[in-house]
Amino acid sequence: MPVRLACCWRCAAITLALGIWATPAAAQCSASANSLAFGNYNALSGLAVDSVGSVSVSCLLSLGYTVSLSSGGAGTFSPRQLINGGNSLNYNLYTDPTYLTIWGDGSGGTATVSGSIGLLLLPMNHVVYGRIPAGQNAAAGSYTDTISVTVTY
Repeated sequence: MPVRLACCWRCAAITLALGIWATPAAAQCSASANSLAFGNYNALSGLAVDSVGSVSVSCLLSLGYTVSLSSGGAGTFSPRQLINGGNSLNYNLYTDPTYLTIWGDGSGGTATVSGSIGLLLLPMNHVVYGRIPAGQNAAAGSYTDTISVTVTY
């Protein structure tokens, strides 16, 4: 189930690609992710552009899980890049609203998000905080990136 990140200059969005890897045969989990839409980006404003999305995990059995995010098309976590042809905008995804901890796969100083679910199929929602830093000179257009979301349990 792909979830995509998309972004445009003066308009930015990110889509998360969802990949779920099952381990125990008896466990049944499902997950969904919402895209981030950054909206307009103005290089002259001096302000970062922030957005939020979410990853929701539901499981039938009581178990713990970990949610990791890929580096995206740029192949690096710091910074991730939204692409429009030969143009790019740096951005990143974070685990918290302070924008201090990069949400990744646990490598290179990034963090994953963990949770646990009881016997009900009630979803556990995890907020994804996105930020495009201020002061980037980018051509007008629609910028995109695709992030894979992996839930391991």
